[in-house]
Amino acid sequence: GSQDTYYVGNIKGVGRIYQQTFIDTYCKVAMVKLYDHKHAITAADMLNDRVLPWYEEHGVPLLRILTDRGSEYCGNREQHEYALYLDLEDIEHTRTKTKSPQTNGICGRFHQTIQNEFYATAFRRKLYRSLKELQADADIWVKDYNEQRTHSGKHCFGKTPTQTFIDSRHLALEKQLDRAMQDPVAVAPTA
Repeated sequence: GSQDTYYVGNIKGVGRIYQQTFIDTYCKVAMVKLYDHKHAITAADMLNDRVLPWYEEHGVPLLRILTDRGSEYCGNREQHEYALYLDLEDIEHTRTKTKSPQTNGICGRFHQTIQNEFYATAFRRKLYRSLKELQADADIWVKDYNEQRTHSGKHCFGKTPTQTFIDSRHLALEKQLDRAMQDPVAVAPTA
């Protein structure tokens, strides 16, 4: 998966709005959660609240995540909430090369799409008074993006991201088995 922070804008009475974005880099399933600040704890909260429960529901572990080198993702491993959370969940963390935003281009492209197709029109049609209200509308748009909107991406072949995930779930499970064969201690069940 790939995770990034996107500055949505400023809502009067609420302040700055930041979006934590997660995208499955294989099937393009996207998840977003809005916050009024960007910190390591919000980046970890996104994974804990939205991402990992979704993967658990589908019986597939999240093995690796790619982020940029923002302060919400990188810091002292012993004290940084995001790094500690990834260690706790046994998720490998890969960071983009310095000054190479194209390395995490999948999130950048999604940010452009959600800006053009959702935020640009949502802020013209409605006066949002709370983060919760904006989150509810963003959730509806993301559900449509994942379940109704077909993609022509590398692995999607004209299917929706959700359908691509369902169709390729067996590949993720095979990868998990391969990992278990290479390092049986790392994935051995505990009693």
